[in-house]
Amino acid sequence: MIRAVSAAALAAAALASPAAAQSVRPDQAAFRELYKELIEINTTLSAGSCTAAAQAMASRLKTAGFVDADLQVIVPPDRPKDGALVATLKGTDAKAKPILLLAHIDVVEANRADWERDPFKLVEEGGFFYARGASDDKAQAAVWTDTLARYKTEGFKPRRTIRMALTCGEETPDTFNGVQYLIANHRDLMDAQFVLNEGAGGRLDETGNRVTLGIQAGEKVYQDYTLEVTNKGGHSSVPLRDNAIYHLSQGLSRLAGYDFPIKLNDAVTANFERMAKIEGGASGEAMAAVAKDPSNAQAVAIVARDPGRNSMMRTTCVATMVNAGHAPNALPQRARANVNCRILPGESVEAVRQTLVKVLADEAISVTTVGEPSPVSPPPTLGKQIMGPVEKVAAKLWPGVPVVPVMATGATDGRFLNAVGVPTYGLTGFFGEVGGNGAHGLNEKMRVRSLYEGRDFLYEVVKLYANQK
Repeated sequence: MIRAVSAAALAAAALASPAAAQSVRPDQAAFRELYKELIEINTTLSAGSCTAAAQAMASRLKTAGFVDADLQVIVPPDRPKDGALVATLKGTDAKAKPILLLAHIDVVEANRADWERDPFKLVEEGGFFYARGASDDKAQAAVWTDTLARYKTEGFKPRRTIRMALTCGEETPDTFNGVQYLIANHRDLMDAQFVLNEGAGGRLDETGNRVTLGIQAGEKVYQDYTLEVTNKGGHSSVPLRDNAIYHLSQGLSRLAGYDFPIKLNDAVTANFERMAKIEGGASGEAMAAVAKDPSNAQAVAIVARDPGRNSMMRTTCVATMVNAGHAPNALPQRARANVNCRILPGESVEAVRQTLVKVLADEAISVTTVGEPSPVSPPPTLGKQIMGPVEKVAAKLWPGVPVVPVMATGATDGRFLNAVGVPTYGLTGFFGEVGGNGAHGLNEKMRVRSLYEGRDFLYEVVKLYANQK
């Protein structure tokens, strides 16, 4: 049984003593076993089972005192391995909308031969946990499960119902997506005042000091477009200027020189304003200037030198694949390219396609949208209801570390919920490395200290949210 001890007090004590910070509390050791169990259940699309992981986490919650009626393992009839777990801790106010804790339990493929360690065995080494899913996204899934178990064990009675959804298919949405499935088939389970999801963490400097804590409001829309030129071709000994490859390459050259217009939303404006004070110098001055006046071309040019910040300010489109020709001694009959766009929230997929047509400026190049377009919606607002609890708990755990709004330049399952009117925010409390954590790549890792601290942070924050009026 886990004792009801203030996470803020425990973390403050750990921070006060370097020796204590390196020790593992009993409740952390119990959480580590849950995290390990989830990590070591293979949930890749090719060989894994999200259903097995969902059932394992349901068993953990049942042991903590949840009854079967509050634990639903939902398995699509035609996809037996893509199950999700929805768990409910009922609130005392039936009129208050619930809050939803969301995480995906599927992971990206991992080839053992390429990894230094077995990707499906949790390894703790040098202050890090290594495994596929160590950060993306089994860290948050494990924390959510553990948090509900702690609340149940302690007898916590929230005002608002707290619901947790551990879903499958976030990494392979073109095959299946669990959030979309639940929205379509179990809409009542996904309805909430707001959702807490992956998508933002904290920043560490090169020496491991905490710099900022992020909270995500909004994310860009992922969309591919196919550019294609067809031609009658001919013999390469009698070349023509009307060449499919030339048409395509010249169009791509024009695209390479094009920048979409600057459009700042509230989260990006707040990010620039706060980071300007933190960083100072020329980059800080430029961010402050852009936040005040996005039409300041000189300041925009300075901020845009950082690829991440450039992507936060505008829609971006980039060529990622090219295929052309059919024989080395023949004029090409077809030239095709894939252009990947990350579209600002609120902008339409079709409007971006039309912009590509104008920029390419060649009627020979057709531009078509690939697949089913992702849903588009404006970013959720960051009012006091959301920011208040985050800032309060962060000030206890990490005094002096500012909370900074961010907009994700990638995409999560949050896009599906935002699109149906359920505000979704990225919040983890996991502080990450300057060079990244290897998510989707080799030797994915999570700093041990960061995982335990994030667990304490989310435990406290969710309690505050759940008791809000």
